[in-house]
Amino acid sequence: MENALIKIDAAKRALKRRYKEMKTGEATKKGLYIGVGAGLVLFALVGLLPGSFVGGVAGLNIAVGIFGLPLSATVLPRIIVGASMVLGIMLSGLVFVAGSAIIGRFVGSAIDILREGKTLNIGHMHTVRIK
Repeated sequence: MENALIKIDAAKRALKRRYKEMKTGEATKKGLYIGVGAGLVLFALVGLLPGSFVGGVAGLNIAVGIFGLPLSATVLPRIIVGASMVLGIMLSGLVFVAGSAIIGRFVGSAIDILREGKTLNIGHMHTVRIK
């Protein structure tokens, strides 16, 4: 009878340990997802139009450099300007989404560290105990 109780107790402890292992890092994931969502919203509100403008100006400068200053309305300069506008929008989106995702992940990691009371190693010499 005692042997069965010991096995049940060991199984309960293993289950709790597995559950705790699954729950670690949840705030990090949630922070990452919240950061990506916030970055998409910020990009839609703030980054879309300026990215298009900056890319368009860069494309105009490239087209003027290639074809000369009285820039004609032919197909190739328009393709250059359009492609650079798309590139400017994509670069702006990358900056907003990736930047806010990184910030969200760091905040989530800090929350995980604070919840579990782990030690945070800074460099190779310093260890900080967070309570």
